[in-house]
Amino acid sequence: MRPVRFLAFAGRHATAFMAVGVLLGLVVPPLAALARPLLVPTLLIPLALALVRLDWSVAAAWRKRPLVVAALLAWVLVISPILVWLATRALGAAGFPEPLSQALVLMAASSPIVSNVALALLLGLDAPLAVVVVLAGTAIVPLTLPVAAETLVGMSLDLPLAEFMARLGALVGSAFAAAWVVRRLVPARTIDANRELIDGLTVLNLLAFGLAIMDGVTAYALERPGYVALAIVAAYAFNALLQVAGGLAFRRLGTTRALTVALLSGNCNMGLVLVALEGRASFEVTVYFALAQIPMYTLPALLRPLYARLTGRERAAR
Repeated sequence: MRPVRFLAFAGRHATAFMAVGVLLGLVVPPLAALARPLLVPTLLIPLALALVRLDWSVAAAWRKRPLVVAALLAWVLVISPILVWLATRALGAAGFPEPLSQALVLMAASSPIVSNVALALLLGLDAPLAVVVVLAGTAIVPLTLPVAAETLVGMSLDLPLAEFMARLGALVGSAFAAAWVVRRLVPARTIDANRELIDGLTVLNLLAFGLAIMDGVTAYALERPGYVALAIVAAYAFNALLQVAGGLAFRRLGTTRALTVALLSGNCNMGLVLVALEGRASFEVTVYFALAQIPMYTLPALLRPLYARLTGRERAAR
């Protein structure tokens, strides 16, 4: 199969490729180790590719609805971690591991992961809304994450605010700059005609990221299979619960937008948390952050038929 045809094929079967990729990193550890240097680039390239495809004017239109955006940010950055903290406190009485409780709260306290924009496009959801919440959340999380970490988890983040924001700005800004250059050089009709090709490139980058973040996890799983199994169950459960809660909380926005909020609620940027913690968290917390990628990569494939049915009904009713 020629490379262009393969990329188009990957774009048409995006969620299946993602699911296989993240599991491949666990099954074949040398691949995860080989992909490790690609961790940061493959975190950012999907955002840049999504921004190339996106209609920026539609995203900018959300500035006319500041109260809705504020409510969304309050949900993903403040309310979600509090709800998860309450749930883990209840589980703690039954012997739930404290490091796993800490990891779940920190996950919920982070902003939505940037690849949510690409996922929203691949799943037929509201990508402009995803861009607004992802970018605003990423800009605000340096203010909210330290408070959540210290108040709910008891961890102190000593990373200076200016340095943290500079790091985030450089990461997200580079994706925007790359997308801006591409959109200036490539006609819109050419971009539109090659949507599947762009989706294929996005999928390959997400696949490489899923491989890279699994480096070292397989060896740990062999040493502590019980903790790893519980962490995977917790990752699926809390991802799904946050998605359901987010979708229900914003159901009045309409089905497609509510599903977009659900996606944003469950898929959180744990890479940013690792940057902020700088080794302060236990290795059990770090392992959970890697394992939590499994539901983020497999749930879109499992839920895609449901998304298609629900959004199809909404379009048919218009």
